[in-house]
Amino acid sequence: MKKKPSIGKILLVALFVTVTVAAFVLTPYIYGEESVFNRSVSENYVVQAVWQKIPALIKSIQIITVAFVLSALIRWLLTRLFRGSNRGVTIAKLVNSFLRWIILIAGALMVLGAWGVNTSTLIASAGILSLVIGLGAQSLVADIIAGLFIVLEGEYQVGDIVVIDDWRGTVQEIGIRTTKIVDAGGNVKIINNSAISTIVNQTQELSVAKAYIGIEYGESIPHVEQVISENLKGIRERIPSIVDGPFYKGVNELAASSVDLLFVAKCREEDVYQVQRDLNRELKLMFDQNNINVPFPQIVLNQPAAFENQPETASDTRSFVDDQRRRSKGIEEKSN
Repeated sequence: MKKKPSIGKILLVALFVTVTVAAFVLTPYIYGEESVFNRSVSENYVVQAVWQKIPALIKSIQIITVAFVLSALIRWLLTRLFRGSNRGVTIAKLVNSFLRWIILIAGALMVLGAWGVNTSTLIASAGILSLVIGLGAQSLVADIIAGLFIVLEGEYQVGDIVVIDDWRGTVQEIGIRTTKIVDAGGNVKIINNSAISTIVNQTQELSVAKAYIGIEYGESIPHVEQVISENLKGIRERIPSIVDGPFYKGVNELAASSVDLLFVAKCREEDVYQVQRDLNRELKLMFDQNNINVPFPQIVLNQPAAFENQPETASDTRSFVDDQRRRSKGIEEKSN
């Protein structure tokens, strides 16, 4: 949710716009030989000097207002032209960032010129150029070039979920110098483009949601697999975020208190954690409805109950397990 501008900011913008419009209308009376500010209003040198500098102040306000309006217009046009895809939004933000810097630099030079500074001499000054290079222009150029390659090569785009330096988040903006990433908690990390050496893009392909659930050692594996085969389709219908699956991968581990089963499903990266939670819920409900116990660590002081073998289901579930193994081949090798 965007933060509403304060009353102070609204009044300041209104003042700048009013002064700018009035300055354009009253140009002959503010600038040039007919300017009222060329007349003497006081014998005091300080008062007269301040009076004569008012046109420079008005000119500065004009430049700032026009630069602000121009920047907003360019941003609006770029948003309109490149909307519709993440790549378009990425290009729009990069171009907007680049043009914003150009407008800022040009506006600053024009403001200095309005106050009588010889900007051409300033630009051509070898001393200033050397100072800029000494203050990190090489790093700036490296950031700009890295940003251009990021956009051109499509390594990641605005809206992609990425992991950079163990920071996982959604790309909010790719600027001319930096990339902004927002994590699930709303925290923003700003990284120089040239500092990004390794990146994991988790959006380009479907991600894998995994659910582990344990059953008691005494439960019949074929019976449990029969129940799973009869309910997987229903689980898919109740979790619309699943793109492919869910699949039963088989016995993942013989743990201390349980036989752990693994289920996987493909989904979009932004849905992976919610799909994992939904899978856990649906599997627990499925086992409860079929009287299959999900154990917890405990100390057994009595003789455990004997479970009856159900060999009649073994042959039926074998084909189901083989089919699930074939259809989900390779999924577990992909990390979340």
